[in-house]
Amino acid sequence: MPHPAQLGFQDATSPIMEELTYFHDHTLMIVFLISTLVLYIIVLMLTTKLTHTSTMDAQEVETIWTILPAIILVLIALPSLRILYMMDEIYNPHLTVKAMGHQWYWSYEYTDYEDLSFDSYMVPTKDLAPGQLRLLEVDNRVVLPMELPIRMLISSEDVLHAWAVPSLGLKADAVPGRLNQVTLTSTRPGLYYGQCSEICGSNHSFMPITLELSTLKYFEKWSHAMQ
Repeated sequence: MPHPAQLGFQDATSPIMEELTYFHDHTLMIVFLISTLVLYIIVLMLTTKLTHTSTMDAQEVETIWTILPAIILVLIALPSLRILYMMDEIYNPHLTVKAMGHQWYWSYEYTDYEDLSFDSYMVPTKDLAPGQLRLLEVDNRVVLPMELPIRMLISSEDVLHAWAVPSLGLKADAVPGRLNQVTLTSTRPGLYYGQCSEICGSNHSFMPITLELSTLKYFEKWSHAMQ
């Protein structure tokens, strides 16, 4: 859950988001070191009184500034590709949920059940109960079991949308006529909020996503009650 004046990511709730956070810190450190070096060289060039006008080329320097950036790019690319493949892999999902974007709400279908589907609308501000969050609470939450691999199939009925839950490291475009797939695994129970992340019309800001991650026993009880 984000909070005012927050500068970093939300707390990671999935293995993928943890890896993304580590990769962000890794890349940011490399960028910081490069920026510091470049700034130091610029200051040195502006303040030094020494000049060497007869130097036409320097093979050693050119070799260094060709090989060093290549090594840095490899150090960034390898962990990036590893996370990319981790996000694409899904082994025998315990549950499959289909999310469809509409103007301006989400509908969900639990494809492993015969008759378990519902629409999820934002709760208007005047109807919020104490403790509920403005612009983030919905009338029907998506209840899912934690610590189990879940496959989300995402599409749209009308225009482009995007299904995103930052604390789980999830973001996928909802494209009409196309199914996109993401893997979801939560390491702890709780409520996790997201929003449509693709401008889709006048009420784009009023398409929240609320996931309720719970124990398998609670999920089974909820699914039987919803059918």
